[in-house]
Amino acid sequence: MSVFMSVFADLVGNFSDLLQPVFHHGAAAAAIVLFTALVRLAIHPLSRASARGQKARTRLAPQIAALRKRHAKNPERMKTALMELHAAEKVSPLSGCLPSLLQMPAFFLMYHLFSSRRIGGGANELLGHSLFAAPLGDRWADALAHGGMFGAAGVVYVVLFAIVAGVATFNFRRMKRQMAAAPAMPAGPDGQQVAGLGAMMKFMPLMSFATLFTVAVVPLAAALYVVTSTTWTAAERYFLYRDMPLAGALASPV
Repeated sequence: MSVFMSVFADLVGNFSDLLQPVFHHGAAAAAIVLFTALVRLAIHPLSRASARGQKARTRLAPQIAALRKRHAKNPERMKTALMELHAAEKVSPLSGCLPSLLQMPAFFLMYHLFSSRRIGGGANELLGHSLFAAPLGDRWADALAHGGMFGAAGVVYVVLFAIVAGVATFNFRRMKRQMAAAPAMPAGPDGQQVAGLGAMMKFMPLMSFATLFTVAVVPLAAALYVVTSTTWTAAERYFLYRDMPLAGALASPV
């Protein structure tokens, strides 16, 4: 793990050095935003594939329902028929999970990097960087303890919270419109209604606001990663799912 952290610290440090002539003291923060954008750009093809898969599953819903009816007394044959249908249409039932899963290692690396005082046997020099007056290794509680909500460091968090709240509100309104336009409960891969899906869909529009809690408790560097990724996700899903109301509503908020 220490080897990975050293390599990752060097990567962020190199990005920071590259951006220093433009962003000066905020170069490390800009490097985190750049790193996040590169991660999201790298997995964008998977996000596109996920959108295509969701649209294909919706298109195949009548065929899946017909297979379920035809093989109601033979579950094994039903599974085989579903696998054959998904293979023929090049649809993976798990494709929607991959983009979110692949982001997690990058987030935890960022979290651990700016929570560690020592990296690779030496002092973690990245902790000396800041975004304006807010050190990248500090949390919101540290900002509140040194100047309060509207102190020099606290204002940085106020801006981040405002961005997250704006993105969450955009997601909330979009999901509510999508769910109103397509009120029917979607079926799972086997053509049956997913247990508890109705309750989850009612709660889903509020999930974006949970990001506010994440930003409040993680180091500022990780918070920057979350804010950048959440904003990217909102824009990406708007374009990928704009012609499919319910798919966007069911996608995870981050």
